[in-house]
Amino acid sequence: MRNRLPELRREQGLSQERLAEMLGVSRQTIISIEKERFDPSLPLAFQIAAAFGMRIEDIFFPEVA
Repeated sequence: MRNRLPELRREQGLSQERLAEMLGVSRQTIISIEKERFDPSLPLAFQIAAAFGMRIEDIFFPEVA
């Protein structure tokens, strides 16, 4: 799954550490999501979307084959 998390985080002036604190996860989790090594759970994806005031599908989208 692809995502726009790094771009959105930078636009909001958030560090990986600050975003992790806001979401109650580790910085390593944010790094793994940003590098597309880890897909967040649905509840976490909803939390991320809410943190940016967006819909999940505006942040996360499927790989185009």
